[in-house]
Amino acid sequence: MSALSIVGFLASLLSVLNQFPQAIKVFRSQDTHSISLMMYCIVVVAISLWLVYGIMLNDFPLISANALSLIPIVYIFIIKLKNTLTGKDKLAI
Repeated sequence: MSALSIVGFLASLLSVLNQFPQAIKVFRSQDTHSISLMMYCIVVVAISLWLVYGIMLNDFPLISANALSLIPIVYIFIIKLKNTLTGKDKLAI
């Protein structure tokens, strides 16, 4: 495995794993008070665009990393949106 492949693999792995601790915390507590809804809106759009870009390039590592990254990100976004719409969290930037 080349140095380039190792760096790419590690970057993909960390991109996939970086949101799981937050998603686990939200899953256990259902508390999203300190999470920015606007930030998660931006992240969902950004990662979705990276996924589309990977699909357009037919780049499997880019596709898989961004598709897997969307799982915890979308989960957190949905819980935050639900908490905001039900009044549990205030609508704030």
